[in-house]
Amino acid sequence: MKTISELENKLSTPSDRLIRDLAGVEGDILVLGVGGKMGPSLAKLAQRGIREAGKNAKVIGVSRFSSGTLQEELEAEGIETIAADLLDEEALSGLPDIPNVIYMAGNKFGTTGKEYFTWAMNAYLPGRVAEKFKDSRIVAFSSGNIYPFTKVALGGASEETAPSPVGEYAQSCLGRERVFEYFSRKNGTPVLNFRLNYAIDLRYGILLEVATAVKEGRPIDLNMGVVNVIWQGDANEMAIRSLLHCGSPPVTLNVTGPEAVSVRWLAERFGEAFGTKPVFTGEEGLTALLSNASNSHHLLGYPSVPLRQMIQWTVEWVLAGGATLGKPTHFQEREGAF
Repeated sequence: MKTISELENKLSTPSDRLIRDLAGVEGDILVLGVGGKMGPSLAKLAQRGIREAGKNAKVIGVSRFSSGTLQEELEAEGIETIAADLLDEEALSGLPDIPNVIYMAGNKFGTTGKEYFTWAMNAYLPGRVAEKFKDSRIVAFSSGNIYPFTKVALGGASEETAPSPVGEYAQSCLGRERVFEYFSRKNGTPVLNFRLNYAIDLRYGILLEVATAVKEGRPIDLNMGVVNVIWQGDANEMAIRSLLHCGSPPVTLNVTGPEAVSVRWLAERFGEAFGTKPVFTGEEGLTALLSNASNSHHLLGYPSVPLRQMIQWTVEWVLAGGATLGKPTHFQEREGAF
Protein backbone atom coordinates (compact mmCIF):
# COMPACT_ATOMS: atom_id res chain seq x y z
CA MET A 1 0.00 0.00 0.00
CA LYS A 2 1.26 3.43 -0.96
CA THR A 3 -1.73 5.81 -0.84
CA ILE A 4 -4.25 6.93 1.77
CA SER A 5 -7.13 5.66 -0.37
CA GLU A 6 -5.58 2.18 -0.50
CA LEU A 7 -4.97 2.27 3.24
CA GLU A 8 -8.49 3.48 4.07
CA ASN A 9 -10.00 0.81 1.85
CA LYS A 10 -7.96 -1.90 3.58
CA LEU A 11 -8.87 -0.63 7.04
CA SER A 12 -12.59 -0.52 6.25
CA THR A 13 -12.95 -3.87 4.45
CA PRO A 14 -14.95 -6.20 6.73
CA SER A 15 -13.95 -9.81 7.17
CA ASP A 16 -16.42 -12.69 6.94
CA ARG A 17 -16.28 -13.13 10.71
CA LEU A 18 -17.13 -9.47 11.28
CA ILE A 19 -20.06 -9.63 8.86
CA ARG A 20 -21.29 -12.78 10.57
CA ASP A 21 -21.12 -11.22 14.02
CA LEU A 22 -22.72 -7.96 12.92
CA ALA A 23 -25.68 -9.98 11.70
CA GLY A 24 -26.22 -10.86 15.37
CA VAL A 25 -25.90 -7.30 16.70
CA GLU A 26 -29.37 -5.83 17.14
CA GLY A 27 -29.83 -2.11 16.64
CA ASP A 28 -27.72 0.89 15.70
CA ILE A 29 -24.12 1.50 16.77
CA LEU A 30 -23.03 4.76 18.39
CA VAL A 31 -19.30 5.62 18.29
CA LEU A 32 -18.42 8.17 20.96
CA GLY A 33 -15.15 9.94 20.20
CA VAL A 34 -15.17 9.04 16.52
CA GLY A 35 -12.71 11.84 15.70
CA GLY A 36 -9.62 10.14 17.16
CA LYS A 37 -6.91 8.18 15.36
CA MET A 38 -8.92 4.96 15.19
CA GLY A 39 -12.50 6.24 15.21
CA PRO A 40 -12.99 7.13 11.54
CA SER A 41 -11.79 3.77 10.24
CA LEU A 42 -13.79 1.90 12.92
CA ALA A 43 -16.97 3.71 11.92
CA LYS A 44 -16.39 3.03 8.22
CA LEU A 45 -15.62 -0.62 8.95
CA ALA A 46 -18.82 -1.00 10.96
CA GLN A 47 -20.86 0.73 8.26
CA ARG A 48 -19.53 -1.51 5.49
CA GLY A 49 -19.96 -4.58 7.66
CA ILE A 50 -23.58 -3.74 8.43
CA ARG A 51 -24.29 -3.15 4.76
CA GLU A 52 -22.74 -6.47 3.74
CA ALA A 53 -24.61 -8.25 6.54
CA GLY A 54 -27.86 -7.00 4.97
CA LYS A 55 -28.86 -5.03 8.06
CA ASN A 56 -30.77 -1.74 8.20
CA ALA A 57 -28.91 -0.53 11.27
CA LYS A 58 -27.11 2.80 11.33
CA VAL A 59 -23.66 3.85 12.52
CA ILE A 60 -23.64 7.21 14.28
CA GLY A 61 -20.39 9.01 15.09
CA VAL A 62 -20.08 11.67 17.78
CA SER A 63 -17.19 14.12 18.05
CA ARG A 64 -16.62 17.85 18.42
CA PHE A 65 -15.73 18.01 14.70
CA SER A 66 -14.15 21.38 15.48
CA SER A 67 -11.86 21.43 12.44
CA GLY A 68 -11.12 19.63 9.20
CA THR A 69 -13.46 17.74 6.90
CA LEU A 70 -13.96 14.51 8.86
CA GLN A 71 -17.68 15.09 9.41
CA GLU A 72 -18.31 15.41 5.68
CA GLU A 73 -16.04 12.43 4.99
CA LEU A 74 -17.98 10.18 7.35
CA GLU A 75 -21.35 11.31 6.06
CA ALA A 76 -20.22 10.57 2.51
CA GLU A 77 -19.76 6.95 3.68
CA GLY A 78 -23.33 6.81 4.97
CA ILE A 79 -22.40 7.38 8.62
CA GLU A 80 -24.60 9.77 10.56
CA THR A 81 -22.70 12.36 12.60
CA ILE A 82 -23.47 14.47 15.64
CA ALA A 83 -21.23 17.37 16.62
CA ALA A 84 -21.10 17.46 20.41
CA ASP A 85 -18.75 18.10 23.31
CA LEU A 86 -19.31 15.06 25.52
CA LEU A 87 -18.25 17.02 28.61
CA ASP A 88 -21.22 19.33 28.01
CA GLU A 89 -24.03 17.79 30.06
CA GLU A 90 -26.77 19.19 27.83
CA ALA A 91 -25.07 17.88 24.68
CA LEU A 92 -24.54 14.44 26.24
CA SER A 93 -28.11 14.12 27.49
CA GLY A 94 -29.38 15.13 24.07
CA LEU A 95 -27.75 12.18 22.30
CA PRO A 96 -30.13 9.51 21.03
CA ASP A 97 -30.56 6.35 23.07
CA ILE A 98 -28.73 3.68 21.07
CA PRO A 99 -28.46 0.00 22.09
CA ASN A 100 -24.80 -0.42 21.09
CA VAL A 101 -22.12 2.04 22.22
CA ILE A 102 -18.40 1.98 21.41
CA TYR A 103 -16.68 4.39 23.78
CA MET A 104 -13.46 5.79 22.27
CA ALA A 105 -13.34 9.20 23.97
CA GLY A 106 -10.28 9.89 26.11
CA ASN A 107 -7.08 11.83 26.54
CA LYS A 108 -3.46 10.67 26.68
CA PHE A 109 -0.91 13.00 25.13
CA GLY A 110 -0.69 16.38 26.81
CA THR A 111 -1.61 14.87 30.17
CA THR A 112 1.47 16.36 31.85
CA GLY A 113 0.45 19.86 32.91
CA LYS A 114 -3.25 19.22 32.24
CA GLU A 115 -3.82 16.22 34.47
CA TYR A 116 -7.22 17.60 35.47
CA PHE A 117 -8.49 17.40 31.88
CA THR A 118 -7.23 13.84 31.45
CA TRP A 119 -9.05 12.76 34.62
CA ALA A 120 -12.22 14.52 33.46
CA MET A 121 -12.14 12.77 30.09
CA ASN A 122 -10.95 9.38 31.28
CA ALA A 123 -12.68 8.94 34.64
CA TYR A 124 -15.46 11.53 35.15
CA LEU A 125 -17.01 11.36 31.66
CA PRO A 126 -17.38 7.54 31.69
CA GLY A 127 -19.72 7.85 34.66
CA ARG A 128 -21.92 10.33 32.83
CA VAL A 129 -21.90 8.12 29.71
CA ALA A 130 -22.67 5.01 31.77
CA GLU A 131 -25.72 6.71 33.31
CA LYS A 132 -26.92 8.05 29.96
CA PHE A 133 -26.58 4.68 28.24
CA LYS A 134 -27.42 2.40 31.16
CA ASP A 135 -29.74 0.33 28.95
CA SER A 136 -27.13 -0.14 26.19
CA ARG A 137 -24.20 -2.50 25.83
CA ILE A 138 -20.89 -0.63 25.96
CA VAL A 139 -17.46 -1.53 24.61
CA ALA A 140 -15.09 0.88 26.36
CA PHE A 141 -11.61 1.39 24.94
CA SER A 142 -8.96 1.07 27.64
CA SER A 143 -5.19 0.61 27.62
CA GLY A 144 -2.48 -1.92 28.40
CA ASN A 145 -0.81 0.95 30.29
CA ILE A 146 -2.84 0.00 33.35
CA TYR A 147 -0.55 -3.04 33.86
CA PRO A 148 2.81 -3.06 35.61
CA PHE A 149 5.97 -3.75 33.67
CA THR A 150 6.50 -7.50 33.61
CA LYS A 151 9.53 -9.67 32.99
CA VAL A 152 9.94 -10.16 29.26
CA ALA A 153 10.38 -13.89 29.84
CA LEU A 154 6.81 -14.10 31.18
CA GLY A 155 5.26 -13.03 27.86
CA GLY A 156 3.18 -10.12 29.12
CA ALA A 157 0.44 -9.33 31.61
CA SER A 158 -2.81 -11.25 31.23
CA GLU A 159 -6.26 -10.27 32.42
CA GLU A 160 -5.45 -12.11 35.65
CA THR A 161 -2.59 -9.68 36.37
CA ALA A 162 -3.49 -7.04 38.95
CA PRO A 163 -3.36 -3.48 37.55
CA SER A 164 -0.52 -1.26 38.75
CA PRO A 165 -0.62 1.85 36.56
CA VAL A 166 2.42 4.13 36.34
CA GLY A 167 1.66 7.85 35.94
CA GLU A 168 -1.57 9.80 35.87
CA TYR A 169 -2.63 8.84 32.35
CA ALA A 170 -2.51 5.13 33.18
CA GLN A 171 -4.13 5.76 36.57
CA SER A 172 -7.00 7.60 34.88
CA CYS A 173 -7.44 4.68 32.46
CA LEU A 174 -7.90 2.37 35.41
CA GLY A 175 -10.28 4.96 36.83
CA ARG A 176 -12.33 4.74 33.63
CA GLU A 177 -12.62 0.98 34.01
CA ARG A 178 -13.58 1.21 37.69
CA VAL A 179 -16.26 3.82 36.99
CA PHE A 180 -17.77 1.75 34.18
CA GLU A 181 -17.66 -1.26 36.49
CA TYR A 182 -19.52 0.61 39.22
CA PHE A 183 -22.36 1.59 36.92
CA SER A 184 -22.39 -1.82 35.25
CA ARG A 185 -22.93 -3.44 38.63
CA LYS A 186 -25.42 -0.76 39.72
CA ASN A 187 -27.57 -0.79 36.58
CA GLY A 188 -26.82 -4.20 35.08
CA THR A 189 -25.30 -2.54 32.00
CA PRO A 190 -23.31 -5.01 29.86
CA VAL A 191 -19.77 -3.59 29.47
CA LEU A 192 -16.50 -4.80 27.99
CA ASN A 193 -13.18 -3.11 28.85
CA PHE A 194 -11.08 -3.24 25.69
CA ARG A 195 -7.44 -3.04 26.83
CA LEU A 196 -5.61 -2.20 23.60
CA ASN A 197 -1.84 -2.24 23.26
CA TYR A 198 -0.36 -0.32 20.29
CA ALA A 199 -2.44 -0.40 17.12
CA ILE A 200 -0.74 0.71 13.89
CA ASP A 201 -2.12 1.93 10.56
CA LEU A 202 1.01 3.06 8.61
CA ARG A 203 0.39 6.78 9.30
CA TYR A 204 1.33 6.31 12.95
CA GLY A 205 2.54 3.63 15.34
CA ILE A 206 5.64 1.87 16.60
CA LEU A 207 6.57 0.30 13.25
CA LEU A 208 6.47 3.68 11.49
CA GLU A 209 8.55 5.31 14.24
CA VAL A 210 11.23 2.63 14.13
CA ALA A 211 11.25 2.51 10.32
CA THR A 212 11.66 6.26 9.86
CA ALA A 213 14.39 6.41 12.51
CA VAL A 214 16.32 3.67 10.70
CA LYS A 215 15.90 5.31 7.30
CA GLU A 216 16.98 8.71 8.61
CA GLY A 217 19.90 7.36 10.64
CA ARG A 218 18.48 8.53 13.98
CA PRO A 219 19.33 6.50 17.10
CA ILE A 220 16.66 4.09 18.31
CA ASP A 221 16.09 4.03 22.06
CA LEU A 222 16.08 0.48 23.42
CA ASN A 223 14.77 1.60 26.80
CA MET A 224 11.59 -0.36 26.07
CA GLY A 225 13.19 -3.22 24.20
CA VAL A 226 10.14 -5.38 23.54
CA VAL A 227 6.66 -4.28 22.40
CA ASN A 228 3.26 -5.50 21.20
CA VAL A 229 1.62 -4.32 17.98
CA ILE A 230 -1.62 -5.05 16.14
CA TRP A 231 -2.98 -3.89 12.79
CA GLN A 232 -5.55 -1.15 13.40
CA GLY A 233 -8.09 -2.86 11.16
CA ASP A 234 -7.89 -5.98 13.31
CA ALA A 235 -8.19 -3.97 16.52
CA ASN A 236 -11.24 -2.12 15.20
CA GLU A 237 -12.86 -5.34 14.07
CA MET A 238 -12.31 -6.92 17.47
CA ALA A 239 -13.86 -3.88 19.16
CA ILE A 240 -17.00 -4.09 17.04
CA ARG A 241 -17.30 -7.84 17.51
CA SER A 242 -16.85 -7.36 21.25
CA LEU A 243 -20.38 -5.92 21.37
CA LEU A 244 -21.52 -9.56 21.49
CA HIS A 245 -19.34 -10.31 24.51
CA CYS A 246 -20.20 -7.56 27.00
CA GLY A 247 -21.25 -8.56 30.49
CA SER A 248 -22.23 -7.33 33.94
CA PRO A 249 -19.96 -7.23 35.84
CA PRO A 250 -17.77 -6.11 32.94
CA VAL A 251 -15.72 -8.44 30.77
CA THR A 252 -12.06 -7.46 30.29
CA LEU A 253 -10.05 -8.28 27.18
CA ASN A 254 -6.41 -7.63 26.34
CA VAL A 255 -6.17 -6.83 22.63
CA THR A 256 -2.90 -6.89 20.71
CA GLY A 257 -0.85 -9.12 18.43
CA PRO A 258 0.44 -12.54 19.51
CA GLU A 259 4.14 -11.64 19.48
CA ALA A 260 6.38 -9.92 21.98
CA VAL A 261 8.42 -8.05 19.36
CA SER A 262 12.06 -7.04 19.84
CA VAL A 263 12.62 -3.38 18.91
CA ARG A 264 16.20 -4.22 17.93
CA TRP A 265 14.95 -7.02 15.65
CA LEU A 266 12.43 -4.64 14.05
CA ALA A 267 15.14 -2.09 13.37
CA GLU A 268 17.37 -4.71 11.79
CA ARG A 269 14.56 -5.79 9.44
CA PHE A 270 13.97 -2.19 8.38
CA GLY A 271 17.70 -1.69 7.99
CA GLU A 272 17.82 -4.60 5.54
CA ALA A 273 14.93 -3.12 3.56
CA PHE A 274 16.43 0.38 3.41
CA GLY A 275 20.07 -0.66 3.01
CA THR A 276 21.07 1.14 6.20
CA LYS A 277 22.56 0.08 9.51
CA PRO A 278 20.40 0.91 12.54
CA VAL A 279 21.87 3.08 15.28
CA PHE A 280 20.92 2.19 18.83
CA THR A 281 21.07 3.90 22.18
CA GLY A 282 20.56 2.32 25.58
CA GLU A 283 20.09 -1.34 26.37
CA GLU A 284 17.11 -3.64 26.64
CA GLY A 285 15.87 -4.11 30.20
CA LEU A 286 14.52 -7.27 31.78
CA THR A 287 10.99 -5.83 31.93
CA ALA A 288 8.60 -4.18 29.48
CA LEU A 289 4.99 -3.08 29.09
CA LEU A 290 3.56 -6.18 27.44
CA SER A 291 0.12 -7.76 27.18
CA ASN A 292 -0.82 -11.40 26.86
CA ALA A 293 -3.83 -11.33 24.51
CA SER A 294 -4.43 -15.08 24.35
CA ASN A 295 -7.93 -14.68 25.80
CA SER A 296 -9.12 -12.33 23.04
CA HIS A 297 -7.50 -14.62 20.44
CA HIS A 298 -9.41 -17.54 21.93
CA LEU A 299 -12.68 -15.60 21.89
CA LEU A 300 -12.33 -13.64 18.63
CA GLY A 301 -9.57 -15.41 16.68
CA TYR A 302 -6.06 -14.32 15.78
CA PRO A 303 -5.48 -10.99 14.01
CA SER A 304 -5.70 -11.38 10.23
CA VAL A 305 -2.64 -9.25 9.39
CA PRO A 306 0.63 -10.86 10.55
CA LEU A 307 3.66 -8.94 11.77
CA ARG A 308 5.78 -9.54 8.65
CA GLN A 309 2.96 -8.13 6.49
CA MET A 310 2.80 -5.01 8.66
CA ILE A 311 6.56 -4.61 8.29
CA GLN A 312 6.35 -4.95 4.50
CA TRP A 313 3.52 -2.42 4.24
CA THR A 314 5.44 0.01 6.47
CA VAL A 315 8.52 -0.26 4.26
CA GLU A 316 6.43 0.47 1.14
CA TRP A 317 4.74 3.39 2.88
CA VAL A 318 7.98 5.00 4.03
CA LEU A 319 9.68 4.55 0.65
CA ALA A 320 6.65 6.11 -1.08
CA GLY A 321 6.74 9.12 1.26
CA GLY A 322 3.33 8.24 2.66
CA ALA A 323 1.46 10.71 4.86
CA THR A 324 1.95 10.58 8.63
CA LEU A 325 -0.11 11.95 11.51
CA GLY A 326 2.86 13.29 13.46
CA LYS A 327 1.60 11.66 16.66
CA PRO A 328 4.38 9.59 18.25
CA THR A 329 3.36 6.78 20.59
CA HIS A 330 6.09 7.48 23.20
CA PHE A 331 6.32 3.71 23.56
CA GLN A 332 9.75 4.12 25.18
CA GLU A 333 8.22 5.93 28.18
CA ARG A 334 8.81 4.09 31.45
CA GLU A 335 7.77 6.82 33.92
CA GLY A 336 4.18 7.24 32.69
CA ALA A 337 4.66 10.90 31.71
CA PHE A 338 2.58 11.64 28.61
